[in-house]
Amino acid sequence: MRSLVRPRLPAKLVAFPAAAPGPGRDDLATMRSLPGLTVVAPADGPTTRAATVALAEREGPAYLRLPAADAPSVSDGTFAVGRAREARAGSDLAIVSLGRPLARALEVADELARVGVSVRVLDVASVKPFDEAAVLRAARDTGAILVVEDAPVGGGVGTLVAAMTAENHPVPVRRVARPDVWSDAGDEPGDTGVSLDRIRDEAWELLRLRGRLA
Repeated sequence: MRSLVRPRLPAKLVAFPAAAPGPGRDDLATMRSLPGLTVVAPADGPTTRAATVALAEREGPAYLRLPAADAPSVSDGTFAVGRAREARAGSDLAIVSLGRPLARALEVADELARVGVSVRVLDVASVKPFDEAAVLRAARDTGAILVVEDAPVGGGVGTLVAAMTAENHPVPVRRVARPDVWSDAGDEPGDTGVSLDRIRDEAWELLRLRGRLA
């Protein structure tokens, strides 16, 4: 990797779902730490197509983690390097997600909307460069952030969001991610701790913490 990144060669690295990290490993945190490397993790086919074009036109090296072939379409294919996509508007809670778990995050947001809870969902497929402005705006507008991702709880986007908000606009931040242990479990979100029940539970806990529930 160093031989590609340091001289900023225009190499585009692609990780297929079969090569995606299992519990205990974090490819996105590792790749994000490399200077000058663009890192993208789309959630579905439409976003992947748009991201592929954007990375092909972008100078320098890039890393693209593909979604599973059977991943549901949860976007209109809008993608821009360095920009988060607001998949749902909301003011009571913000969910920041990317990759495969985004579909479940959206499902929980829609469930909460049916009982009158307004949830903003940000698709942060552009992991590096990262849209700090969108996340901080969500922190100011909603007062609480839930990060949902297929990464170890000790790394990934969750640590980035927690540090960013702590430095700029402190709000409660909770994370639904893989436990920080080695496991032989499969790599589907439901098998690694990123389940619908976990997302629901953490969302309700944040809402209670923020006094958004009667």
